[in-house]
Amino acid sequence: MICLYRGGSFAILPTMIRILAALLIATTSAFAAETLEQTYAPLGQLIVTQFVSAPFPHPARAEGHKYKDKVYAAKEHYSDSTVAVFIPKGFRETGRVDLVIHFHGWNNTVAGTLSGYKLAEQLVESGKNAVLVVPESPHNAPDSFGGKLEDPDGFKRFVAELATTLKQRKVFKKRFSVGSIILSGHSGGYRVISAIVDRGGMSSSVNEVWLFDALYAETEKFLAWSDREHGRLINIYTDGGGTKDDSEAMMQLLKKRGTPFLAVEEAKATPQELKTNKLVFIHTDLPHNDVVEKRKEFSLFLKTSVLTDVKPAP
Repeated sequence: MICLYRGGSFAILPTMIRILAALLIATTSAFAAETLEQTYAPLGQLIVTQFVSAPFPHPARAEGHKYKDKVYAAKEHYSDSTVAVFIPKGFRETGRVDLVIHFHGWNNTVAGTLSGYKLAEQLVESGKNAVLVVPESPHNAPDSFGGKLEDPDGFKRFVAELATTLKQRKVFKKRFSVGSIILSGHSGGYRVISAIVDRGGMSSSVNEVWLFDALYAETEKFLAWSDREHGRLINIYTDGGGTKDDSEAMMQLLKKRGTPFLAVEEAKATPQELKTNKLVFIHTDLPHNDVVEKRKEFSLFLKTSVLTDVKPAP
């Protein structure tokens, strides 16, 4: 350790402190990523890396974020550029890679989302031939801001970096292009999805949007995307999650417009109905934090989606 003697006491060089701190953070992050990747190895290949185009850091959160008199500092909550990419075992190379990109809600992380909602396990169980992507949203913070993915063409840059990463890592043997894209979000994840379909630069490539108790606002952006691209929108909502009023208001608007949609109780929803309807509203008796995994809803939406199967039909 390098020290200076000042006025009868020793002081560590500030530069050395910063260097040691940076090394410690880098080592810790690498270890955490390696551990997470090892955890999912039996199911497939998990890549945990950092993207330049990831939501954060972002200038709008350079000074952190204040919520209910508490400040969430940028260093702890808005500096993590982690992106997790999961390729299930048996992934069938077809020359195109379909993507399911999930955005977590408030007070969560990439690792917490993967483990808490069993996203990789549900993808494997669905049998669908797709790559799961989970970017870090605000890290353990009560905030719906989507960072760089709310910027014009931000999503286009993100997908381009994702494709480059897969090619550099030599994940696939064949050359490929990006195929269908499904955007999935729980709770506060709605905001970044609405920005992506509004100005992300690839709205025509987004085939489906899934809102897991997440329709708090931005109804007009979701409807504009649906009208323009005719993709499937699934909105599952609860009584106590704060989304019921907006969900019912959206259905009333569709009625006035004469736009057909499916409104169904979760217990009565059939896979065939989910496949054949473009606008789906599912009311559930589950609490807010259970709507993604409790009854394997994520897997059900995957099974009824536009995605192809890992094993092609005979």
